[in-house]
Amino acid sequence: MNVRPVGIIGTGKYVPDRVLTNRELESMVETNDEWIVTRTGIRERRLASSEQATSDLAYEASIRALEAAGVSPEELDLIIVATITPDMAFPSVSCLLQHRLGAKKAAAFDLSAACSGFIYGLANGSNFIATGVYKHVLVVGAECLSRITDYTDRNTCILFGDGAGAVVLGEVGEGRGFKSFELGADGSGGSLLQVAAGGSRCPATPETLAGKGHYIYMAGSEVFKFAVRIMGNAAEEALRKAGMDKSDIDLLVPHQANIRIIQSSLQRLELPAEKCMINVDKYGNMSAASIPVALAEAVEQGRVKEGDSLVLVGFGGGLTWGASALVW
Repeated sequence: MNVRPVGIIGTGKYVPDRVLTNRELESMVETNDEWIVTRTGIRERRLASSEQATSDLAYEASIRALEAAGVSPEELDLIIVATITPDMAFPSVSCLLQHRLGAKKAAAFDLSAACSGFIYGLANGSNFIATGVYKHVLVVGAECLSRITDYTDRNTCILFGDGAGAVVLGEVGEGRGFKSFELGADGSGGSLLQVAAGGSRCPATPETLAGKGHYIYMAGSEVFKFAVRIMGNAAEEALRKAGMDKSDIDLLVPHQANIRIIQSSLQRLELPAEKCMINVDKYGNMSAASIPVALAEAVEQGRVKEGDSLVLVGFGGGLTWGASALVW
């Protein structure tokens, strides 16, 4: 089988207008700006309006990515949306997005791997093109985490924000595109980061609502230790599979969960801060949207040039992780 080189041919992002600052959070829970910035690096985050759902954010990011790629919705063969905050249980965000875009010939499915979801989506989408099944695939990471965040829990409400990032995948020239993927999961840590209620195990009841079972629960210190270890491991494994070295990295685009986790990854990979895309201060943790928004901003800022070697890496609930090495 001839395997075609596949890469990202267009990027786009969208974040809501509403900004929630650390100062505002000080009036909501027992916290302060200095504490939040010191421990997380986050200064503000974006919140969707009451009229917006995840598919709305995904749509805005997608039209920007399609325009950048010079690809029309009718030319899309597949839409993959990575999210843990769908508009509803079903139909999927991807089907809602397909209809709104007018991508009538595109297949569509959602993917749930939490903050690693976008990398999982890239791996799926690129394989459809590499094997000749499809020509153009839209991969979106989109979240409305504010809908599942408990704004009385000072340990989690400071972390999360809403947004969406999208990329169009297509065939690229020889030597360009994705060189490797490293995906993994450890379900034994599932209870460390979860929304326990609302599914078939624990359906919605007055009791689950009263017990706040529909909000994000995170065992912060355990997740932090996992993240520090796995981000470096996953990035190094992606580099090994690609036949690349740490010194080959022109830009690291990590999941924007916590500045200390990002700094740990930079130390592990022996990279200076200028070789890392960091926007956690502006948006907080946007789960599956985090990496594609950061990538789109890096492109907007001219920090990505043709021929550059990039590493995308993230971790998330599940527990899951993912990394990719690519040449732009």
